Amino acid sequence: MRQAHTVEQVRAAEAALMARLPEGALMMRAAHGLAHAVADWLGSTYGRRVLLLVGSGDNGGDALHAGALLARRGAGVEAWLLSETVHDAGLVALRAAGGRVVPADAAQELRPGARPDVVVDGIVGIGGKPGLRPAAQQALARLEGVPVVAVDVPSGVDVDTGQTPEPHVRADLTVTFGTHKPAHLVDPAAGACGVVHLVDIGLDLPEPGLESLQAADVARLLPRPADDAHKYTRGVVGVRAGSETYPGAGLLSVAGAATGFAGMVRYVGDVAVGDRVRAAHPEVVGAGRVQAWVLGSGAGDGAAATLAEALADAREHDLALVVDADALQHLEAPLDVAAVLTPHAGELARMLGEERADVEARPLHFVRAAARRYGCVVLLKGHHTLVSTPGGRVRATTTGTPWLATAGAGDVLGGMVGALLAAGLTPFDAASVGSWLHGAAATTVSRGAPIVAGQVAGAVADVVRTLPAP
Repeated sequence: MRQAHTVEQVRAAEAALMARLPEGALMMRAAHGLAHAVADWLGSTYGRRVLLLVGSGDNGGDALHAGALLARRGAGVEAWLLSETVHDAGLVALRAAGGRVVPADAAQELRPGARPDVVVDGIVGIGGKPGLRPAAQQALARLEGVPVVAVDVPSGVDVDTGQTPEPHVRADLTVTFGTHKPAHLVDPAAGACGVVHLVDIGLDLPEPGLESLQAADVARLLPRPADDAHKYTRGVVGVRAGSETYPGAGLLSVAGAATGFAGMVRYVGDVAVGDRVRAAHPEVVGAGRVQAWVLGSGAGDGAAATLAEALADAREHDLALVVDADALQHLEAPLDVAAVLTPHAGELARMLGEERADVEARPLHFVRAAARRYGCVVLLKGHHTLVSTPGGRVRATTTGTPWLATAGAGDVLGGMVGALLAAGLTPFDAASVGSWLHGAAATTVSRGAPIVAGQVAGAVADVVRTLPAP
């Protein structure tokens, strides 16, 4: 599990550890990890040019000490000081190692032939406010096009929320210490982090409020049939999706549900759509008892009636629901049944009476708000899909490819989540495991090329085959 902790949690853990270590030891752990990561990223250090952008905080100290280590390995290291006060011991170490120190006001232009191979962003630490001071903005403008390695987080992002309301660094690599931070997993800040490399510095941390499943977690959570299983013990998922106007939504929802996680798939809906479903998926049957319903995609004018029928069935037989698309606008909060709601940003904005741009700027805030309001799990689809419980526990999905932003992909996802619910997973696990598998399947089938939604379901088995043993 990839865990992300808040600034307050990290600061408390750092203080507890520093009380047991010699002065400066924790910073040197971080600096060694940073220097090794930069060296690995460059491929070599001898003769390479490294430019440090140094602010007044501990991240600036990390950058200076790492620069000293790189200088001792043959790199040419220069530091631009973007604050009147910087970490004294780090500055002494860099100078002693042969590094060059330049005040920000003296670093107007790069010296001829001195364009760096990499910039190390040590401007603002995790305790900094969003945004960058003018001196930092000017320095970054002069260095446009040079790869950036961020220390802990890209300077200027909001660490705890993942928001980016002000100018900020865009990194190619972020080297973070002790644990991930929300900004590494939550958009839009996650998009500014590049590849994230975690350095273990020995922090003792509490349970996080934000996490991200990895392959081993999915393998552990994935429902697998017992030796004596039959189709009913493995769960039955029902799909109420599609209409005469949008028949493809029914086909794609069934495709997601029929990926093999549940023992049986039922389709209930438009007769013509049902005929097409059974032609494409002859194993799918008609109406009957289920453990979970998937509904809403492509339902059009029939969405309200479909939702009412599914809610009545869920209340009577203690079933779980996956509610998507057209049915979302007919929900009343809070729900009194187990459910997973799967809106995209525009749909969530309408559900909460907010602007879509605000939801896209603050997805972590709004997915938690929606889960509280509706009293159920909410899956907010996006580049990094977020799944929240009413209590505020969140999982971020980091699998996937930009090619997955295609019509019908959410229909497939809803069907997969429904099948996992029917197979016995909790709504939170079903939503987060389904999202992880959906993204991984898209990456597998894409291989860097365009895809359509119908291809995703067929790649799920290949992904499951590659999971580690649970």
